[in-house]
Amino acid sequence: MPADFIYLDHQATTPLAPEARAAMEPWLAGPESMGFANPHSMHRAGRAAAAAVEVAREQVASLLPKGGRVIFTSGATEALNQAIRSVPRGGIAFSAIEHSAVVNSALAPGAAVQELPVSADGLVDPEVEFAKDTGLVAVMQVNNEIGTIQPVERLADRAHEMGALFLCDAVQGAGKLAPPAGADLIAVTAHKLYGPKGIGALWVRDGVKLGELIHGGGQEGGLRSGTLSPALCAGFGAAAALAKERMEVDFQHLSGLAELARSILARWSVNGSETARWPGNLNLRLDGLNFPRLLSDCRQIAFSAGSACGSGTGAPSRVLSAIGLEAKEARNSIRLGFGRYTTREEVETACQAIEAAAKAQGV
Repeated sequence: MPADFIYLDHQATTPLAPEARAAMEPWLAGPESMGFANPHSMHRAGRAAAAAVEVAREQVASLLPKGGRVIFTSGATEALNQAIRSVPRGGIAFSAIEHSAVVNSALAPGAAVQELPVSADGLVDPEVEFAKDTGLVAVMQVNNEIGTIQPVERLADRAHEMGALFLCDAVQGAGKLAPPAGADLIAVTAHKLYGPKGIGALWVRDGVKLGELIHGGGQEGGLRSGTLSPALCAGFGAAAALAKERMEVDFQHLSGLAELARSILARWSVNGSETARWPGNLNLRLDGLNFPRLLSDCRQIAFSAGSACGSGTGAPSRVLSAIGLEAKEARNSIRLGFGRYTTREEVETACQAIEAAAKAQGV
């Protein structure tokens, strides 16, 4: 990354932690190391690769509740698809600000769906009424666009009271907050917690039955066929172990960065709750702002208008619309994402540049 470039888009992805890179390297070496072996082979090299996968599985599991198992996937999108499309259920209820991997997966099978509204603060009412035939409730732990932390434990309890399962997209919360203890299914991904891209996991509570989403050789206990990458698994595991070790330190660091940013961008409005939020996510609005011009004028800073998965569509953010913003207000919004390696100097420089560029627009 260029020395003068400031990265503030950690909700889209995080840089690879040096510890994760180091854990991957033995499995990326040449043929003399035998690190290329297939972890599903029965010979010595294969068994060594399989052992590395299982160490990583335990490390990822340490971020999640007890009493379940970790199934490796290609990422959280696959994990959410498997959870939604292979669990026997009635209707599915999901929040109005869920990731498109949940929304589109729920709509695909043609089952009855219920969209749960959110308040202007971006929070689901923990006492919201579920439809009578609901068999699966899906609510994310931390929203990727506005950073709100949902009351997932209470929602999980209420889902269980009516005999439904609870699915939690914990992509933005895993390794940063305590896991959603009441969930039956939890989706996570490595590249949002300083691990490599291309690998995620679905945590499944003991006793919950899943069907196959990908058919083939029956790997991952017959639930997710395909050859696992020991390198990706090792990187994911190391990143998870580091996140667990640094959870409190990272939280305090990000809280300080958010406070600094708010002091510089004091006239901007916060989208979503000011209190029930992850401090590494700051979604701000300034009436009259021209976002494309701001992005062009601040080319040395990586920030966004919302989800990376929805960028380029031209449509107003579905999340910002759900909290009651008009299309113009949604287009006046930016998202700043801070991370473990972000410095106070970077935040100060970036926020001062963004404020100056906004003032240059006359807003």
